[in-house]
Amino acid sequence: MSGGLVVLPVVAPLTAAGLLVLLGSTRAGISLVMRRVAGVGVSTGVLVVAAVLLTAAMDGQRPVLRLGGWPSGIAITLVADVFSALVVTVTALLVVASLVFAAATGEDQDPSFIPLALVLSTGVYGALLTADLFNLFVFVEVMLVPSYVLLTAGGGRQRLAAGRLYVTVNLLASTVFLGGIGLVYGVTGTVNLGELAGAAAAGPAAALAGAVVLLAMAVKSAVVPLHSWLPGTYSATGPAVTVLFSGLLTKVGVYALIRIYAVVYDGDRRYLWLLMAAALLTMVVGVLGAVGEKAVRPVLTFHMVSQIGYMLLGLALFTGAGLAAAVFFLVQYVLVKAALLMVAGAVEVGYGTGELARLGGLMRREPALAVAFAVSALALVGIPPLSGFVAKLGLATAAVAERQHLAAAVVAGVSLLTLTSMLKVWNAVFWQPAPDGDRADEGPHDADSRAPSPHDDAERSATTGVRTRLRPALTAPALLLTGLSVVLGLWADPLLTVAAAAADGLVDTGGYVTAVTAR
Repeated sequence: MSGGLVVLPVVAPLTAAGLLVLLGSTRAGISLVMRRVAGVGVSTGVLVVAAVLLTAAMDGQRPVLRLGGWPSGIAITLVADVFSALVVTVTALLVVASLVFAAATGEDQDPSFIPLALVLSTGVYGALLTADLFNLFVFVEVMLVPSYVLLTAGGGRQRLAAGRLYVTVNLLASTVFLGGIGLVYGVTGTVNLGELAGAAAAGPAAALAGAVVLLAMAVKSAVVPLHSWLPGTYSATGPAVTVLFSGLLTKVGVYALIRIYAVVYDGDRRYLWLLMAAALLTMVVGVLGAVGEKAVRPVLTFHMVSQIGYMLLGLALFTGAGLAAAVFFLVQYVLVKAALLMVAGAVEVGYGTGELARLGGLMRREPALAVAFAVSALALVGIPPLSGFVAKLGLATAAVAERQHLAAAVVAGVSLLTLTSMLKVWNAVFWQPAPDGDRADEGPHDADSRAPSPHDDAERSATTGVRTRLRPALTAPALLLTGLSVVLGLWADPLLTVAAAAADGLVDTGGYVTAVTAR
C-alpha cells in the first residue's frame, strides 16, 4: 500500500479547517449547514482512510511516509501499524459523533467551532501516526492550541478559570516534555522512535531522559497524582466540547505512554512496578472522586481518571494478554464514555442543570435517554455481556496470570464503586421523582412558564402523555454509541483479534522499528 495514504488524516482536516476560515472571512461568508457538512464529511473521510490503514496493518503491512523524501532520522516519518491505525479509527468515529452532537446542542453555531475541532483532530491524528518524539511534541501542541479556545468558548467566569488551570498545567507539561526530548537527543543523538528502540536499556542516562518524557505524558493523561486538572476543567466547558475532549486529549497521552515504553524501554520489567503503582492509584482515586461528586458531568469526568488507570494496568503487566485487554478497553471506553457524556450534555441542554439534587423523573420523560445512560453505565461498570465486562475480565485474567492478585482485586473493587456512583446518578436523575414534588410530567421546572428554546420542543409523547424537552437529535448520538458498545460486547471476537494483533506489535516491536528505520 502507498504510504501517501498515511498523511491524509493529517492533511485533510487541516486543509478543510483552513478553507472554512478563508471562506468564512469573505463577504459572502459560508453557511452553518456548509460548515457542518464539511466538518462531518472530512471526518467521515478520515474514518474511512483509517479503516483502510487498519485493514492493511492487519494484513501485515505497515504503510510509511517520510515527508520530503529525506532519510530516516531527518524526515517527518508517519507510520500506521495495527495499534496506531486502530486508535485513529476510533478517534475519527468519535470526532464525527461529537460534531453531530455539537450540531444538536447548538455549540457549533460559533463560526470558529468546526475549524477548531478539525485542527484539534489534525493534531491528534498526527500524534498517533508520527514515529518521532519531536514531531510528537509538535502535533501535541497543534492539538492543544485549539483546545484552549474551545474550552473557554462562551466565556463566563467558571470557564475562564478552568481555562487558566488547563493552560497552566498543559504548558508546564509541554515544557517538561520538550526538556525531556532535549535530554533524549543529548544522550542518544536521535529522537526517531525506530532508532531509539531499546535505548533505555543502554544505560541509566537514557532511561532517566526517557522518564522525563513519560512524566510529561503522564500529566497530559491525568495519571494520579497529576490528575486534578482534568475534572476541574472538563466539567466547566460546553457539553459537546467535553465529549470531543474525552476521547482525544488524554487518550493521546495514554497512547504515547504505551508506545514510548514499548519501543524505547522495550517493556523493561525493572520499572513495571512504578507503572503498576500509578495504575492502581489512578483507578482508586478517580473512582473515589466520582462517588463524592454531586453533578452528572463531574461524576463522569472523575471516572475518566479512574478508567485511565485500567489502561495503564495493561501497560504495567506488559504481557500480550494484558496489552490486548488494555487496547480493547481503550476502544470500548472511548465509545461508552462519549455516550454517557452525551447523555449528561442532553440533560443540561434540555433541563438547564446537571446537578443531581435538581433533577428527577427523567426515566418517564426521556425513556430513550434513560436507556442510553443505563446501558452505557452498565458497560462502564463491566456488567456482562457488555463491552466493559470483556475488557475488565481480560485485564483481571492477565493480572492473575502474572500473579498480580492485588491488581485483579482492585479491578473488581473499583468496578463495584463505579456501580455505586452510577446508581447514584441513575436514582437522582432518572428514577426518583422531581425534587419539587410529584411533578415528573412537568420536569424540574414548570414547562408552561419557560421561555421557548431552540433545543426545547416540549412535545407530548403519544404513548405516555408525558411532556419531553429533548429533540431526537440530542438523544440519537448517545443511542448510536451505546449500540456500538453493545455490539462490541456481544460480538467481541473481531475487536479482540485486532487488539491481540496490536499487543503483539507492542510486545515485539521489531516490525515497527524496521518500518520506521527502513533497515
